[in-house]
Amino acid sequence: MAKKELPKKPAPSTKPATPKDNPKATAAASEAEIRRLDGEILKLINRRAGLTVKSIQAQPHPAKALFSPYEDQELADLIEKQNPGPLPPVAVRAVFREIISGARSAVKLMRIAYLGPEYSFTHLAALERFGSTATYIPVNTIAAVFEEVNRGHADYGVAPIENSTDGRVVDTLDMFTRLPLKICGEVQLNIHHHLMAKCQRSEITEIYSKPQALSQCRDWLARNMPQARTIEVTSTSTAADIASRSPGTAAVASRQAAQKYNLNIVAERIEDNKANVTRFAIIGDETTKASHRDKTAVLLQIAHQPGSLADTLVCFKKGNVNLTWIESFPLKAPDVGYLFFMEFEGHASQQPVQKVLQDLQKRAVRMEILGSYPQAKPVD
Repeated sequence: MAKKELPKKPAPSTKPATPKDNPKATAAASEAEIRRLDGEILKLINRRAGLTVKSIQAQPHPAKALFSPYEDQELADLIEKQNPGPLPPVAVRAVFREIISGARSAVKLMRIAYLGPEYSFTHLAALERFGSTATYIPVNTIAAVFEEVNRGHADYGVAPIENSTDGRVVDTLDMFTRLPLKICGEVQLNIHHHLMAKCQRSEITEIYSKPQALSQCRDWLARNMPQARTIEVTSTSTAADIASRSPGTAAVASRQAAQKYNLNIVAERIEDNKANVTRFAIIGDETTKASHRDKTAVLLQIAHQPGSLADTLVCFKKGNVNLTWIESFPLKAPDVGYLFFMEFEGHASQQPVQKVLQDLQKRAVRMEILGSYPQAKPVD
C-alpha cells in the first residue's frame, strides 16, 4: 500500500512585519519621526526669529521697523494661498505671529494700550496684531487708550472703530478730533458672542454685557431668554467676571472670557448677524508704506454753506477714488458747522489719492490726514 504524503508546512515568512501587522512598531516609528520633526521645527523657528531680529536691526530706524502691517499682511496672504493643510490658516497664522512677536520683542518690548480688561474683544484684536509677548496695558475708556499713546506711555493703542451691526464707534472717531494721532493699521475680527454662566440656562435671571454686545444679540435674547433682565456693564470681560461670582447671572462674552473665568457656555454664537465683524484701529504716529490694498482716512472741515459737501464729494468721482465711509460731527461751540471723517481706498503716496487730497485741501477750512494703512481681512 502506497504511503500517504502529509501536506507540507508553509515555510516561515522572511518578509518584515508591516505597520498594519505591528501596531506597536507603527506607534514607535511615528513617535521617533515626531521627535525628529520637533527638533527640526525648533531649529527652524529660532532661525526664522534670528533672521527677523537681524532684519529689524539693519533698518535705519529699528524701533519703527517693529510695527510693519504691510509685511504682516503679505505673510497672511502667503499663508492663505500656500498653506497645504490639514491645519487651517488661522492656526498656521498664530504660529507665525508668535515667532515674529517674539523676535520683535527681542529688539524692543512694545507696550500696547487697549480697551480692557483682559479677554475683551479689543484685547483679542490686540493679540491678533501684536502677539502674546508684547506688554499690554488695559484701560477703562477709549479716551484713555488715546491718552496713553499720546503721552508716550504706550507705543500703540487698539480701539474699536466700526461694527457691521451697530456701525461707527463714536468715542473712537471723536478722539481723532482731539489728539494728533494716526491710524497705523486695522484688525477685523469676526465677533462671536456666547452666553455663559455657572448655573443652568433655566436658572438665569440676569444677563450682563457691554451695550454693543447686548445690541448685537438683541433678537436672540428676546426669543430665548425673555425671563432674564439684561444689564449693561463696561466690557464683556467685566460681565464674565460678574457671572463667575453671582448666582443666577450670565454674561455675553467671548469664548476666551469663559475659559478665563471658568464659566460654562450654555449657548454658542448667539449674535443675530452671523457675519458680525468689528474693525479695530491701531493708533500711533507711524506712517506705513503702500501695499496693494490700502485705505486712507482724513478729518475734513469745509465751509458751512449750501452745496459745500456735494462739491467736495465730486473730488472722489473725478479722481476715480472709492469713498467707503463718511461720518459727520458738529463742531464745538462757538463754531458752527460740521467736521467730517472720511475713509477711502488707496494710499496717500499714490498719484490718484494725492490728487484727491490736493482737491480736498483747496476746499478745506481744516484737513488732517489720519493715515494710510493696509486693509485687513476678517479673522476668527
